[in-house]
Amino acid sequence: MSTSTAAPAAITAIGLRKSYGDKVVLDGIDLTIPEGSIFALLGPNGAGKTTTVEILSTLIAADGGEAQIGGYDMVKQATKVRRSIGVTGQFSAVDNLLTAHENLMLMADLNHLPKAEGKRRAADLLERFDLTEAAHKTAATFSGGMRRKLDLAMTLVAAPGIIFLDEPTTGLDPRSRRIMWELIRDLVGQGTTIFLTTQYLEEADQLADRIALLDHGRLVAEGTAEELKRLIPGGHVKLQFADPAELATAAGLFGVASSDEESLTLQIPSDGSVANLRAVLDVLDTTEVRAESLTVHTPDLDDVFLTLTGKPAEAPNSTKESVR
Repeated sequence: MSTSTAAPAAITAIGLRKSYGDKVVLDGIDLTIPEGSIFALLGPNGAGKTTTVEILSTLIAADGGEAQIGGYDMVKQATKVRRSIGVTGQFSAVDNLLTAHENLMLMADLNHLPKAEGKRRAADLLERFDLTEAAHKTAATFSGGMRRKLDLAMTLVAAPGIIFLDEPTTGLDPRSRRIMWELIRDLVGQGTTIFLTTQYLEEADQLADRIALLDHGRLVAEGTAEELKRLIPGGHVKLQFADPAELATAAGLFGVASSDEESLTLQIPSDGSVANLRAVLDVLDTTEVRAESLTVHTPDLDDVFLTLTGKPAEAPNSTKESVR
């Protein structure tokens, strides 16, 4: 995962608003996304994730607020914004009647690249995405994973500095999803900024430098994955003991702990911090209580999602508290 907290902002947004009739989709959201980082926007279906991407990529107009993308004003310099970004949507833009090479050359033509430059980029991208052997096969014959790789490769023909990925791995098998993750990490390693929306919470946990949770058009939390997990109660240190006597002694030392005599375990509330863990170990060392094992349990992003939105994360195929 990249770290770029000191980098200048690739995307800034202040007070973005969007409504359709009486339905408020975005209710004044603020974003700051550093260059060369991965930002993940999470939220239930209908929370406004795709609308946010469509506004920032100039596909639709906001009702209020302002934004700069790649240093350009979203409204006043929309053409320059479009030249500096790439967008891969939920549904593939691949033309099934064309080969992989032809799809890439089509994108080169649409971006007004010289013929020789277009051919060079197409060849480079086919090799980079492991599609060289399939270069002259029609996209209709591709697997889901190959199609998504080609779709992302098409986005990269114009070499954008900022890429919006709207649920890019939906429908992929676990192996294809992990291949896509590596491709995304490689892009960021080369300085690209990624704005990611996803229904796979593990995907955000694995990839994102920062995560924001959108619910009912508002950002209800933002931070790193670990910071968000610490917002949610339920973290604990679990100690395993060899006999009931040791368990009983330890239970007396930690007044807020809960013990399980059947499993010979003691569960001590914890915020997951090093200081908290050190305090537990210090008590064990100074009293010479012997634990057989120690494990640290922290809430995961599913817990964060459920607690802050009041509902579980939807399956990917189904139709503010800030941490700084």
